[in-house]
Amino acid sequence: MEVTKIRNELSVKGKNGIGFLFSAVVIWSIITIIFLQPIETQQKNIYMLFSTGLMFPLSVGISSLIRADWRLKNNPLGDLGLYLNLAQIIYFPILFWGIARNPNDAILFFAIITGAHFFPYGWFYNAKPFYIMAPIISIVIMFLGLFLNGENLWLIPLSMIVLILFLIFWLIVDYKRKP
Repeated sequence: MEVTKIRNELSVKGKNGIGFLFSAVVIWSIITIIFLQPIETQQKNIYMLFSTGLMFPLSVGISSLIRADWRLKNNPLGDLGLYLNLAQIIYFPILFWGIARNPNDAILFFAIITGAHFFPYGWFYNAKPFYIMAPIISIVIMFLGLFLNGENLWLIPLSMIVLILFLIFWLIVDYKRKP
């Protein structure tokens, strides 16, 4: 089976992973609510980390609802998407460093890591929106973090929601155009 054909099959049957992205919207919404609470930033960061535990079960559930086959058994690349998602965990020491050194920057690190980890999905799903949005998300969040200077941190997760929703829309258009 030709590699491009395999990737396009993943794109169409897996719907470009939008089940996982919708799950991310839910989690970033929870994080936005957490960061709107009048509690210490350290506590917000802990709740933020706990909220990520919902990612996988929520993704599987949403993928089922939208009929996206995120793990194609007959496709040689079927498991690679899961590994790419798990690879994000490798960057968590940066997040933990941020929590320890400057708790106000932890949400910034987490958002940049999340945005950047979308990049390899451009190859996986043969979808340009991932290639374009991964650096855009990372750069927008970086500038937002510089602008906010530790205040109104809830704007970072709110921005992630908007950026991910835009990515989802673009990915829907992408997979519907494929044969």
